[in-house]
Amino acid sequence: MSEGAATSTARDANAPAVGEPEASAARRPRWLLVTGLIGLALFVVFGFAVAANPEGPFTQAVDDAWRAFVGLAPDTGGETWALPMFFQHLGQIPGAVLTLLLIPIWLFVIRRWRSALFFLTAELVGNFGVSQLTKNLVDRPRPVDDLANGLFGPLVEVDHGSFPSGHAVSTGILLVAVAALFPPAKRLVWWIIGALLVVGMIWQRTLINAHWLSDALFGIIGGASATLILWWAFATLLQKDYGKPLFRRRNASPASEGAS
Repeated sequence: MSEGAATSTARDANAPAVGEPEASAARRPRWLLVTGLIGLALFVVFGFAVAANPEGPFTQAVDDAWRAFVGLAPDTGGETWALPMFFQHLGQIPGAVLTLLLIPIWLFVIRRWRSALFFLTAELVGNFGVSQLTKNLVDRPRPVDDLANGLFGPLVEVDHGSFPSGHAVSTGILLVAVAALFPPAKRLVWWIIGALLVVGMIWQRTLINAHWLSDALFGIIGGASATLILWWAFATLLQKDYGKPLFRRRNASPASEGAS
């Protein structure tokens, strides 16, 4: 065998087999970790700022101006039509059923168990570690009625603690967690949909006076950042699922299904 042929054979032996990810694809993208840590640091710093002065953090002037511009008065009905109610339900029981049950169960059904574990971990860590833990530690007051200035409190029933918005944290988690289920070439459509969900959730939480603007903005940042860090941690496992379709193909043959 010639030296050139031996070199070619060795190169072919080391090449990835058909259908296997490239070596670079098996790495954890550093930008996920860096972006997540920066975002989480911003969330924590703002949390400390609010905890130091819960009734008047440095964003309060902006928060007040935004509430005066966006917030609804009671009995207008503007909070009960389809669009704001969609975002209201997305952060409550219907949204929890979707993200904690339906999506993970479907991922297990289509044999993407690694993706299901990531998704469940992101939801639990974000909603409890970022949202509920911070609410209890910071305990920022929610907007209240200020009739002299034409301002009003929450138009729906709310729990304690305004920072962060739990609805916004859930949306930040959903934005990143769903994106992580797709290979890079197929994420663009979801990023557009996710951006609309983010803007819509910030609008709805402040429209009904349930939160200050900064609660919603930093809620998105906190949920998304924590999920970016988890995406980095799960990255090599998630990449093993990218070859499996998110939806079963009706015309798939039994042989091809067995091969998957």
